[in-house]
Amino acid sequence: MPIVKEKFKREKHVYRNEKFSELLLDAVRFFHGTPVLPLPPEEPFKGAGVYAIYCIARTGIYKTFGETINRKSYSVPIYVGKAVPTGWRQNRNIGSENNTTLFNRLRQHAESIKAGKGLNLADFACRFAILEGETANMVAALEAAIIAEHSPLWNSVIDGFGNHDPGKRRVTGKRPQWDCLHPGRPWAMRMSGEAFSVPELKRRVTDYLMGVKCTR
Repeated sequence: MPIVKEKFKREKHVYRNEKFSELLLDAVRFFHGTPVLPLPPEEPFKGAGVYAIYCIARTGIYKTFGETINRKSYSVPIYVGKAVPTGWRQNRNIGSENNTTLFNRLRQHAESIKAGKGLNLADFACRFAILEGETANMVAALEAAIIAEHSPLWNSVIDGFGNHDPGKRRVTGKRPQWDCLHPGRPWAMRMSGEAFSVPELKRRVTDYLMGVKCTR
């Protein structure tokens, strides 16, 4: 019997579930209630999940974070990301409790900040939520929800902080915006492609911080 092709009706393809929305909101609330720790955390730990990095600098181009935005509490992250184990896309629940993926990612970010010009690692802290078992399936959704909530600077305005070394084959590529503004990561310094305008990147930072400051 031949397959019958139906006429497209959008309503037959739309999935909604209020329970999922409530669960995601609960996860966001839990995330914001987790303790804030140094970057990187002092002790290694196992697990994968979602994290946020906060800036409390009182000098330099990010001083508005320390002087105003995050002066009383860690309110607005400068970057949000996720850390998942190898093979997560193929089978998300295997191995998520038996690796140090999240800790390693935070440690990598700390090294990037240490290498970046104009940054002081002591001006940064982090919080994170470890998602295990079935809740590991929510990693991407939780990350997206927190990014949408805050539009973190290094996610939305200055791109490239979370980039990995692209390898020797891409040394002719364009240096990420973050590395143009904060040069120092060895792999990025080797990239010979056209660089972004530093004055323009600084203007974007100023405009962003002014916008956040005005909404508080």
